[in-house]
Amino acid sequence: MSDKYDVIVIGSGPAGYVAAIRAAQLGLKTACIEKWKDDKGKGVNGGTCLNVGCIPSKALLDSSHKYHDAKAAYEAHGITTGEVSIDVPTMIARKEKVVKQMSGGIGGLFQANKVTALYGTGKLLAGRKVEFTDNDGKVETLEAENVILASGSVPVNIPMAPVDNDVIVDSTGALEFQEVPKRLGVIGAGVIGLELGSVWSRLGADVVCLEAMDDFLAMMDQQIAKEAKKILSKQGLDIRLSCRVTGTEVKGKEVEVTYTDKDGNEQKETFDKLIVCVGRRPYTEGLLSGDSGVNLDERGFIYVNDLCSTNAPGVWAVGDVVRGPMLAHKGSEEGVMVAERIAGQKPLLNYDIIPNVIYTHPEVASVGRTEEQIKADGEDYNVGTFPFVAVGRAVAADEAEGMVKMIADAKTDRVLGCHIVGPSASDLVQQVAIAMEFGSTAEDIGMTVFGHPTFSEAVKEAALAVNGHAIHMPNRKKRK
Repeated sequence: MSDKYDVIVIGSGPAGYVAAIRAAQLGLKTACIEKWKDDKGKGVNGGTCLNVGCIPSKALLDSSHKYHDAKAAYEAHGITTGEVSIDVPTMIARKEKVVKQMSGGIGGLFQANKVTALYGTGKLLAGRKVEFTDNDGKVETLEAENVILASGSVPVNIPMAPVDNDVIVDSTGALEFQEVPKRLGVIGAGVIGLELGSVWSRLGADVVCLEAMDDFLAMMDQQIAKEAKKILSKQGLDIRLSCRVTGTEVKGKEVEVTYTDKDGNEQKETFDKLIVCVGRRPYTEGLLSGDSGVNLDERGFIYVNDLCSTNAPGVWAVGDVVRGPMLAHKGSEEGVMVAERIAGQKPLLNYDIIPNVIYTHPEVASVGRTEEQIKADGEDYNVGTFPFVAVGRAVAADEAEGMVKMIADAKTDRVLGCHIVGPSASDLVQQVAIAMEFGSTAEDIGMTVFGHPTFSEAVKEAALAVNGHAIHMPNRKKRK
C-alpha cells in the first residue's frame, strides 16, 4: 500500500506538530507520525516537551512554589494558614491532567487543520519514502514530496550512574516521585537539574547538586549566573561546582555516590534518590535507513544548513535533533520556517535572538550575547544594570531579588543582549527580544513608556543605565 503526501513529519513535539500545522495551513497535504504512547498504550502527541519535559516540569514547579509560599511566605502578609502539608500523589495527578489537556489540544489542532495523525514509528527510506509501523505492528510505505524529521532528544545516561528507574532516575523519573525524598542528589546543575532540584527542595528535600563544570551556568552571563547561584543557595540548594561523579552504589533504598571535589579529594554522599541530569542527546535510533541520504555530524545530530535542509533533497530536520540549543521554541520556529519554505515562501530564522529561560524562582532568562561573548569578540560595549529591589512592584510583591542587565554597542547603542534573574524574567526578556528583532537601541527602550508599577520597569531602567541615565538609582561610570 502506498499513500502520497506533500509533507510527512516524523515527530509531534513542539518542532514537529507546529511544522505539520503550518504546512497544512498552507494547503499542503500533511501527515504527522508520533510514537509516544500514554500509560494505556494509546498514541499521544506532544513528544518530550508536553509529556515529560517543559509542561509537566512547570506544573510541578508551580505546585511546589504555591506550597512553599503557603508554608513560609504568607505570614508576612498577615495570612495565617495553620499547618500546611503536601499530598504528592495529588500533585502528580494534577500534573498528569495538565499534560493530558495539552497533548489532547494538539490532536484537536490537527483535526481543525486537516493534518493526518499517524501513531507508530516512522523510518526515512531513500527517495523520500517513509516506512510507517503503526502501534499494532502493521507496516506500510508512505511517500512524500518533502519529509521533516523532528524526532527530538532523550536524556544522556552515564555509566557511573546507571538509571534503574527506582533509586537512580533521569529527568523523566524525577517527575513521578510519589513522596518527597529526605535527601536528594542531582548530578548536573544545569537547567533541568536546577528546575527539578527546586521542585523537591521546596517540598522539603535536602538537595545536593553535583556539577562537574567549574563555572555555574557557564552558558549564561556570569554576573547573572553568580547572582542566581547566591539566591538559589540561600533557598537551600547545595550547589557544588567542580565535582565529578566517579561511581554509584545502590544499597537497598539508598544510593551512595562517590565523587571528586574541586580539590581532587574523593568524597561520598548517600541519597534516597539520585537524578541524573547531565544533558540530552539527539534521538535518531531507527529513524534513518542506510540509504536515506541523511548525514549525522560528529555529535550525532542530523546535519542541516541554516535553512534546516539535510543532504538529501526534500528532506528537512528541525528541533532538538539538529544543531543549536535544545529549546522548544527554537524548534517550533524552525518548523514554521521549513513549512513555509516548502510552500515557496522564503522566511529566515534569526538564531541570534532566541530567548533562554530557567524556570527556578526567581527565573533566569537571557537573549542575545553575554558580556563574556562580546568581550571575546573584541567589541566595545556599554552595560546597564538595575536591581529589582529598586522596583516598587517587586518590593510590594516580595519579589525583590535579582536584577536586569542590558548590554549595548558602544558606538551604535544597539542592544546586544539582555540577561535577567528575577520575577517574571521569562516574560520580561521577551520584551527585549522584540526590541532586538527590530534593531532597537538602549535609548529606544529607555524612551518607551512603561506602566507603573510593573516588574518591567527594571528593563526600562537597565536600558537607561546603559548610557548613565537611570532615574531610580545612582548611575555608574561607563566602561573604559
